[in-house]
Amino acid sequence: AAACLKQKNIPSIILERSNCIASLWQLKTYDRLRLHLPKQFCELPFMEFPSNFPTYPPKQQFIKYLENYAETFHIRPKFNETVKNAEFDSKIGCWKLKCQSSFKGDVTTEYVCRWLIVATGENAEAVVPDIEGADEFEGVIRHTSLYKSGEEFRGKRVLVVGCGNSGMEVCLDLCNHDATPSLVVRDSVHVLPREMLGKSTFGLSMWLLKWFPLRLVDRFLLLVSWLLLGDTSQLGLDRPTLGPLQLKNLTGKTPVLDVGTLAKIKAGHIKVRPSIKKLKRHTVEFVDGRSENFDGIILATGYKSNVPYWLKEEDMFSMKDGFPMKPFPNG
Repeated sequence: AAACLKQKNIPSIILERSNCIASLWQLKTYDRLRLHLPKQFCELPFMEFPSNFPTYPPKQQFIKYLENYAETFHIRPKFNETVKNAEFDSKIGCWKLKCQSSFKGDVTTEYVCRWLIVATGENAEAVVPDIEGADEFEGVIRHTSLYKSGEEFRGKRVLVVGCGNSGMEVCLDLCNHDATPSLVVRDSVHVLPREMLGKSTFGLSMWLLKWFPLRLVDRFLLLVSWLLLGDTSQLGLDRPTLGPLQLKNLTGKTPVLDVGTLAKIKAGHIKVRPSIKKLKRHTVEFVDGRSENFDGIILATGYKSNVPYWLKEEDMFSMKDGFPMKPFPNG
């Protein structure tokens, strides 16, 4: 957004609560992470990825791209500035923001602006579920925002809670570091191959949607996925009633793009388990009555927006998930 404004000669100020560019990627992601979509679908305006980058750039290359982008367009965020309150003052027709600067000893600064752009994304705060017995459990309990590598879990039994892209990939990472992971699958999930028919699944989907209705594209994706991956319900991964694209449109739930985890599940290296009932000192009790010992639990339970906590305009963003009530361009 700042680069686009700069191209129109519109001055702007960026407030960033962390101390670096791309803080989520730099501070809260695991080592093996790479883009799940081809790089051309993740480019920012006015600047392509370097041609020598792979189709799915790894974490460090993506961070470098974002840092180079900021340098190229002379984008200088004000780091360590946390917005505590933002309200629209109808008397002067401007927004008033109160920010707390951790770098300056918690000094509060007020900003006044005509326009306010909320670019905090959907991943501002980690979602940590309340699990009965968590205080009693003597093993490690960690959200994926604090997980870096399976190396520290080598030779250990680890339970991963959540079967989204992060949960699936953390299980694969644990396998590759000789840990013994199990995966808690609480809901139905669409697992698609990352690539099909020689093209990225995402790119192929976007191309098909230019010519065919969404439901027909969904049927095609599910047919090819069944041919390439088999019946995932046999592995404990039931598919939702709605197709992957329709589900994404209606609920925002993203399908999992498989990068090798299903093969590990089929080979028995990753066990699929139902929801957790409660925890004990070394044991996890599942809702099906089964109990197993684990050395650690990784919570791949996602993130949520924090916008409702500081933006004092209730009719603009949902208190439930922080999403815009009227997304662009209708907002």
